[in-house]
Amino acid sequence: MSSFLDEVRDERIKKIDILKKDGIKSYPVSNNRDVSVASVLEKFDELSESQKKVTLAGRIMALRGQGGLLFFNLDDGTGKFQGLLKKDDMDEILFSSFIEIVDIGDFVEVSGTLFVTKRGEKSLKVEGWHMLSKCLRPLPDKWNGLQDIEERFRKRYLDILMSEEVKQRFVLRSKFVALLRRYLDSEEFLEVETPILQTIAGGATAKPFQTHHQALDMALFLRIAPELYLKELLVAGMPKVYEIGRLFRNEGIDVTHNPEFTTVEFYEAYAEASKHMAFLEKMIRSIILEVTGSTTVLFDENEIDFGKSFEVASFFDLIEKYSGIKEPLKLSYEELIEEAKKLKIEIKKGEGSEKIYDAIYKKCVRGKLIQPTFIKDYTVAFSPLAKKQELHPEFIERYQLVIAGFEVVNGFSELNDPLDQRERFIDQESKRGEGDEEAQPKDEEYIEAMEYGMPPAGGVGMSIDRMIMILTNTKNIREVILFPTLRPRQ
Repeated sequence: MSSFLDEVRDERIKKIDILKKDGIKSYPVSNNRDVSVASVLEKFDELSESQKKVTLAGRIMALRGQGGLLFFNLDDGTGKFQGLLKKDDMDEILFSSFIEIVDIGDFVEVSGTLFVTKRGEKSLKVEGWHMLSKCLRPLPDKWNGLQDIEERFRKRYLDILMSEEVKQRFVLRSKFVALLRRYLDSEEFLEVETPILQTIAGGATAKPFQTHHQALDMALFLRIAPELYLKELLVAGMPKVYEIGRLFRNEGIDVTHNPEFTTVEFYEAYAEASKHMAFLEKMIRSIILEVTGSTTVLFDENEIDFGKSFEVASFFDLIEKYSGIKEPLKLSYEELIEEAKKLKIEIKKGEGSEKIYDAIYKKCVRGKLIQPTFIKDYTVAFSPLAKKQELHPEFIERYQLVIAGFEVVNGFSELNDPLDQRERFIDQESKRGEGDEEAQPKDEEYIEAMEYGMPPAGGVGMSIDRMIMILTNTKNIREVILFPTLRPRQ
């Protein structure tokens, strides 16, 4: 295969040499395009009736000749359009050089008038052309595209170029993010930026990536969450803040996890978990309706209805319902381990009960939750950053939103008691000492900020990647990340 590609490349370089001999640049600085394909399609009747000469530019995606006629398809990123070169109606040298020089994949500038073929196809009758960028490698077969999945991810530029479905998936993603930003702005949230390089990787339970800053001679971590900095801004008197950006976690890769991923986190003073559950339901429904034109989405043969009220369920009730474990919260640690073993769940040494409950939930429950479902009533050990419930202090004011079996949202009534926060961090430190690499480190600067007074607040983190998976009926997170993390090619 490589020898064939080398031969094709050599032949195309020879065509560059032909242009050079004629004093023609293969990669000129400027071009004379005066209209986009999208505009031509929109104003076709007006432009064709006026017989006004137009100049298009784009990539040749197909070539087909027939005697003195040559048809081609041009794609400029805004749309596709057909061009026609007719030997009898244009300069013979220009016609011959197009046939000799131009290949599928080349970027060209073409000028002429618009007309409709006998088959009713809107077309451009070419009078002149110029090379804009010579393509040295052959594009993938237009019918089959890139068949190797790894190659599709490595060469996303070809994946998008050859597949309209892939392109539209990322167009939808961009629209979703834009609408999300617009919605939060309309609710008077302020968009801010927080450090990606942090001295302490806090705000979530995850293993971080570590790096080193040479000038300061200090260890730094890629952030696993922007949470603590955003809450410091609540202390600063900014009542509503949000950030859309990349997070980094040194964890395994699977169909729902990539080491770097995109979230939105927003925090609101004087709000709490119940208020944000209602806010999220309204926001998600509104954005999905605008981006898809409907409140129902088909995912893996399931119709997910965002128009209905989201379901609400207790974490431990769900475990009992789907695992068959009776009154799971009343089990001793040893009994819990035995139940996990019956379900063939591997327990790592030193894992707390909350991690075992979570493993049971992930195996028995999560995949069953197709319609949007808020899960609440987690025990204190599940999060060192959430407030305890006032009526039932063994539980925290935390919830998750699960859709199509994906955990999409994590939210709290934020802990704002610095004394309680210190005790929780100390507990996390002890777990780190016992080998839990995901336990949160104690952050003295954050505690100090809290001691200046933090208002009661609600906080939300939402996975943008997983939302796009649901909206595009995609089963692998790498399909919705433009450039996912991959092992280097051998």
